[in-house]
Amino acid sequence: MKKTFAIGIGGAAGQGVATPGDIFAKIFSRRGLHLNAYNAYQSIIRGGHTFLTIRTGPEKVTNMGDRIDLLIPLNQDSMDRHLGLLSDGAACVYNADTIKPGVVAEGVQLCPLPVSKLADITRNKVAQNTLAVGAALSMSGVGFQALEEVLAEQFKKKGEAVVTENVGIARAGYEYASANFQPFAWPLPITENRYAVMSGNIAMAMGGAAAGVKFYCAYPMSPSTGVLHWMASHARKAGIMVRQVEDEIGVVNMAIGAAHAGVRAMCATSGGGFALMTEGLGLSAMMETPVVVIDCQRAGPSTGVPTKTEQGDLWQMLGAAFGDYPRVIACPLDIGDSFNIIAEVFNLADRFQCPGIVLSDLLLSEGRLSVDPKELNFEPVIDRGELITEPEGDRNGGYKRYKITMSGISPRAIPGVAGYTHTAASDEHDEDGVLISDEFTNPTKRRAMMEKRMRKAVGIAAAVPPPELWGPRDADVTLIGWGSTKGVIEEACEMLNEQGISANQLQIRWLVPLHGEAILEILKSARHTIIVENNYSGQFARYLRSETSFVPDGHIRKYD
Repeated sequence: MKKTFAIGIGGAAGQGVATPGDIFAKIFSRRGLHLNAYNAYQSIIRGGHTFLTIRTGPEKVTNMGDRIDLLIPLNQDSMDRHLGLLSDGAACVYNADTIKPGVVAEGVQLCPLPVSKLADITRNKVAQNTLAVGAALSMSGVGFQALEEVLAEQFKKKGEAVVTENVGIARAGYEYASANFQPFAWPLPITENRYAVMSGNIAMAMGGAAAGVKFYCAYPMSPSTGVLHWMASHARKAGIMVRQVEDEIGVVNMAIGAAHAGVRAMCATSGGGFALMTEGLGLSAMMETPVVVIDCQRAGPSTGVPTKTEQGDLWQMLGAAFGDYPRVIACPLDIGDSFNIIAEVFNLADRFQCPGIVLSDLLLSEGRLSVDPKELNFEPVIDRGELITEPEGDRNGGYKRYKITMSGISPRAIPGVAGYTHTAASDEHDEDGVLISDEFTNPTKRRAMMEKRMRKAVGIAAAVPPPELWGPRDADVTLIGWGSTKGVIEEACEMLNEQGISANQLQIRWLVPLHGEAILEILKSARHTIIVENNYSGQFARYLRSETSFVPDGHIRKYD
């Protein structure tokens, strides 16, 4: 297995769990190490248990793992909950003044810090956090200068006195650990690589900016709110109009309006907000106006477990809005892919004049990953499709916005371009946009227009690559997943192969179009198939069966 080192920091909301995590993330990335971070928190502002995991190593780290090498509990609750995760070679650094350790496994090192002796806790309520960071880096073989530089950055807005105080506290923890605790057997290495550390929300927002988004709107709903935060912070510099709207009904209709006016428009929400958007998506389909909607899934139903991840929205996406219409649904495989997938979905939505849905989840949207900047395409190909932005001679009113074509795609003129006057509405219509219900419901025209729109599905399928099998073709076990399960399945395959059970992986990135025949071709030679997904009912397994009749040999489902 790849060599990794995982740190778990636990405490109550408001105890400052995030700041040590940020410090560790910066130090690891600047040493040229990969990292994967995930913060499990409750949906209350203060109190409630929070547990942040940061896993690092010289090779790509695809998930947060299932073991902890260093535990930093900031309260007794965290000590009681997580001490059992530690095994031989691990350590626990804690405040000896307020926290009592429990029974540990053989080979686990308990590292009590006399916090009140090392720092003035009357002046600095979170001194234990800074002391623990110093101690942890000392035991990990990281020089103090690296920590000093990051602390100066972390606290510079609070003034030089605060920086000096925290550097002094960190040094006390660092020196105390050097004198009293055993260092880890594997000191953290340094490589020449340099990585960006980003969340999926930031990746999708930046991906939208790179793809040419000029209008973004949203109603804040975790875990999608980070996209709105980035957009609002960078709107002026990026030339993007950003609006917070009163609800998700208004959000999707405002985005469609902006797209109808000719710009690339995007919005993001979670499952509850997406439920309100579904009628609007039908409007996008009927008007043939491209819009991109991001859904960051969280556990449901209703408000469910609002701060935990799940893959429970698939069937809502497949059935979004009533009636049949072409659409694109893609699910990013990791945080770097969250950046690149936005431009791809926009190109398809623009080219085929249909809604595009990006199906992310909390694990991706709020998790953080080290990403090689070379893997991010900041100048993607932008394909606006058959978009008319300039007059092309006098058309004498002959423009047909919904002209029936073999491809199903009709040239789309920006409203206001001379000679291209047209009608667009939510009712079924003729080629010129005039509603067929205004004369009488003409069955011939209805069939022709419906078939025109649905012919786009053929072109969409041809434009999207089929999935590929990763690993040996003749493996004993084939693990099938979709979206964010990629990283954990990838490591599971490595573990199985080391145990003498050959394993490969089929990960689905494009849900619509699905490429069912290509999937069947891959799976026909599989010996034993298991579908892995993050929901109770096996939503993808049901979808795959409905499209291909394929039934796996087994499944692994998680919904907690």
